[in-house]
Formats: sequence, structure tokens, C-alpha cells
Amino acid sequence: MSDDGESGLTLIAFVGSVFSPYYAWARRRGAADPMNHCAFNVALYGARGGRWAMTERGRSAVQRNSSSLAIGGSCMRWTGATLEIRIDEICAPLPRRVRGTIRVTPRALCERNFDLDGAGRHRWSPLAPSARIDVQLDEPARNWQGSAYLDSNAGDEPLEDGFASWTWSRAHVPDGTVVLYDVVPRNSPPRTLALKFDHGGGAQDIEPPSPVALDPSGWRVQRHTRADDGFRARVSRTLEDAPFYSRSLIHTHLLGVPAEAIHESLSLDRFRSRWVQCLLPFRMPRFS
Repeated sequence: MSDDGESGLTLIAFVGSVFSPYYAWARRRGAADPMNHCAFNVALYGARGGRWAMTERGRSAVQRNSSSLAIGGSCMRWTGATLEIRIDEICAPLPRRVRGTIRVTPRALCERNFDLDGAGRHRWSPLAPSARIDVQLDEPARNWQGSAYLDSNAGDEPLEDGFASWTWSRAHVPDGTVVLYDVVPRNSPPRTLALKFDHGGGAQDIEPPSPVALDPSGWRVQRHTRADDGFRARVSRTLEDAPFYSRSLIHTHLLGVPAEAIHESLSLDRFRSRWVQCLLPFRMPRFS
């Protein structure tokens, strides 16, 4: 998010795109190669309008090594202590370009990893819970700086096979970052992760705050979060509203202080439904 709170950006690099209908169809036919289902997802938000792009590409369009990943015309690479991301993507269904350079500089790196399910088949790595971002876009013309966060997820099975739903949020507090994960696995009890990260990258488990219901999204995806006792969190702005997913800004209260948080709700029961799978190719084209 930009320092003035007006602009936002989410960027996800997928090797084995968990939300790809093409990957799901390939798995139904047998073993599927995740390298044949890669994508850069770019979601840009702002008062002057947003843009959203996610084009899937096959193995021949992917290059990667220990410090860089290139998919089609977009790439990310570590240059010293900064992750430099060069984006060149086309939106769908309206063909508008998103092109420019983003630099993410962590305050520090976190070395802890966390299992999201009881069997350890899904793992989360909060690489940089607190970072700075510099956005220099040519198309559309947007330049801003702000606060950022960098993480990584990995799994040994389709996401919808492991979970029915989850909610996640990240909030900056004066002396660090609070991350809350509530997951509902399919084959084990619900699981909550509540963590505070300091500016040096250290992670501390905290007592999970009390559950709080939020208003559902426009697509009726259920949203909830956690907040200090006696305080009611609320959605201040919905950034992304999809049939199975919502991304929002919420106003909450954590560790004794008011906080603004990035929040997501994911319904994997909704995602795996046939009607949602039929809608996805309109927003997620594929170039082999």
C-alpha cells in the first residue's frame, strides 16, 4: 500500500498456478507438470482505476534459478538486498497493458517456516513481514512508495484438496507486523496461526485475538478476522471481489492499538464448483 493510502499493488508469481483451470483439467487427465502452468498475477488498485492481469504460460516461457524467476515478459530477481520485479503483462478480458518496475526492500528476512495443515503438505514462509516498496509503472503511469510484505507458499497437493477455506491478514503495528491465519483443512481440525514479527525478522507466537465477523463480500464470500476483546473490526474497502475470493482493507485493533490490515478470504469449496471453474478462463487466458 502507498504511504498516502490511495494506491495498492498485489503481485503473485505462480509455479504451478493453484487457481488455474487449465492445471486442474490437466490433473484430471493424470500427472501434470507444474512448470507447464506458471503465471504472474498483477493486481493494481487506485483512485484512478485498477488493472488485473494473469496470463498462464508453459514450460518453454519459464526460466528460473536460485535468485530469479522469469515467466513470459515478466521477471523477478534479487539484486543485493532488493527484490526487483519487471512487469510486462496484458489484462483480460479488456486488453490493457501493465508495464513497469517494482522494487521491494525487506527490513529484514525471517527464517521461520510454518505448516498450514496437520500433515505438513502445505507450507508458508513469511520471508519479509515488513518491507518498503517503490513502484515505477509506465503503463498505466503510476509512481509511488509505501509499505510492503513478501511471503511464499508451497504445497504437495492441490490447494482445494487440502482446505475448505481460509482467512489471512497482515497489519503493521508500531513495533512490527501482525499476521493472522485461520485455516479449515479438510482432514484435520481448524488451525490458527497468530504471529508478531519484529523489525529484525524475529517471530513471536501470540495469543490469538477474539474472532470477529465481517460483512460478506459482494459475491457472498464469508469474511471474518480477529481483534482485541471489546473491539469490532470492519471492512473499510474491498479491493478484490471474486466468486471464491475477496481481498480487503480492514480497520481493526490488535495488541492494544488500532491498525489497518490487508485481509483475504478464500472459499475453496466455492472455487472447486463447476460454475466457477467455467468462469476462470475469461480472466486467466493461457499462452502455451
